[in-house]
Amino acid sequence: MLRADLLDRPRHGRIRLHGRWLHFPLKPADLMLHVTPQFALGVLADMAVTPARRNRVETFASVLEQNLGRTICREFYFPYAEKIWGLPAEDLAVEQARRRVAAGSLAKMARRVLSAIPGLKPAGSGRFFYPRKGYGQISEAYYEAATRAGADVHLGESLQRVEVDRHRASAVVTSAASGEPRYRATQVLSTIPLPVLARAITPEAPAGVLHAADALRYRSMILIYLVLDADRFTEFDAHYFPGKDVPITRLSEPKNYGLTNLAGTTALCAELPCAVGDASWVAGDDELAAMLVDALAKVGLRVSARVRRVVTRRLTHAYPIYTRTYQADFDVVDRFVASVEGIVTFGRQGLFAHDNTHHTLAMAYAANDCLDDEGRLDRAKWADARRSFESHVVED
Repeated sequence: MLRADLLDRPRHGRIRLHGRWLHFPLKPADLMLHVTPQFALGVLADMAVTPARRNRVETFASVLEQNLGRTICREFYFPYAEKIWGLPAEDLAVEQARRRVAAGSLAKMARRVLSAIPGLKPAGSGRFFYPRKGYGQISEAYYEAATRAGADVHLGESLQRVEVDRHRASAVVTSAASGEPRYRATQVLSTIPLPVLARAITPEAPAGVLHAADALRYRSMILIYLVLDADRFTEFDAHYFPGKDVPITRLSEPKNYGLTNLAGTTALCAELPCAVGDASWVAGDDELAAMLVDALAKVGLRVSARVRRVVTRRLTHAYPIYTRTYQADFDVVDRFVASVEGIVTFGRQGLFAHDNTHHTLAMAYAANDCLDDEGRLDRAKWADARRSFESHVVED
């Protein structure tokens, strides 16, 4: 049902790199015309010396610099990483590079560029499917299918605790306008942040588990929407800003994805990484809008149309942060949750994973395949599925 409402179209965007705009999908001509001579010469020099570099301590920074060279990393990946995750590239785990950077070597990057040339371009590459009515259409389709199948959906409730009796989940207690409803449970499927789930389990988890849960960090984000009195702001789907001179990391214009034909109106969505409680997080909507307009003007994207409306959304758990010590803390929390019969955690938040939507849906289908008609989990089969998730690499 959802498939019939998908739009199939190519991606069309720009990256602000070294003070110039670079179009993507990347093409050889664009690389020659839009990058500075210093950048191009630096990349060529890196291609000659990169294979000889070796680092004793592997981190996000060392592995990318080994594979992509100093120029690309220092001009793009490292400042962008610090903006998104709030830490210097040297303080991020090597796993962050593997899971977040699909073109993790100069050879892979070259293949991507060459694949844009007519005759070399693989069939269907560079094209993406978008729900015609926006991303929420995916959730609505699953909601409708679930309710038709007999599921009860309770909105407007937040988790208070997961009750465990004799090492097995027995009930879920939530907070709602009517009080604290309690739902008996034989199998709990959780996609909430793993540390939140661990703290919600009662009796309380051991101190070591709670300490590890506190050590798992997430990057927060504010989505800033500007509704403009204009048919279109630019011709591009999205703009990326790796440089520290612009606070946001990405600006998208949903109308350019073909999601609406409303005349005389368009909207911009800016992504501002931050931390809960920092200056950006507590800023008012008008202050954030003014910051965005000023930042765009500095890079030649002046907002000349009247801003009809400003809307913001604050996400507390936007990105898992893979610090250099995260794996040990994750393993402690993950083992504890897995030790409780009747609880399965999965999804981007539930497995502390950097994943796309299609990856998280694959996790959900895998979890369904591991449950029998009585709701019992085939633990061996689920362990195999978990191992397959480790091959997921984010596609940006």
